[in-house]
Amino acid sequence: MNEVVLDAIRHNNWATKQLVSFCRDQDLSARQLDVRGVGTFGGILSTLRHIIVSDGSYVRRLAEIDLDWVDGDEDAGLHKLFVWASEAEQLWEQVLAKPIDVERVIVVDNGTREVRAGIFVAQAVNHANHHREQVCAILTGLGIEPPDLQAWEYAWATGRIWDRN
Repeated sequence: MNEVVLDAIRHNNWATKQLVSFCRDQDLSARQLDVRGVGTFGGILSTLRHIIVSDGSYVRRLAEIDLDWVDGDEDAGLHKLFVWASEAEQLWEQVLAKPIDVERVIVVDNGTREVRAGIFVAQAVNHANHHREQVCAILTGLGIEPPDLQAWEYAWATGRIWDRN
């Protein structure tokens, strides 16, 4: 049953890692990494960290394990963020390789709320897409054309689409 969400989660992981790699390859200055756009979460670096740490938080709850970097206060550069995104990606693959009880109740927010496990999958995709677009908007504002992160590009990059010729 989890197979139906594999493309969505794999695209999500791919897009985040693509964006981190792109920003790293652009050799952005500290000022560029910190500049905020109107209506964005924060600067490029803080937003990427927010995406990846949140994603780690979602998947660790489904896996019922701990990821040390999720709760850390550590400032992370683009290289470390890529490593964390890769760790989260591997954990998503492990989680989706087994059945998920989407109705399982998970306690969150310091014990003040309960949420169904399936919501974490939906939130992971929605949350990351939202914030990746903010980073792309900041890059555009800096005069840098951001990478194409849509699912079609993922499909081309991973052989999930092809020409019939």
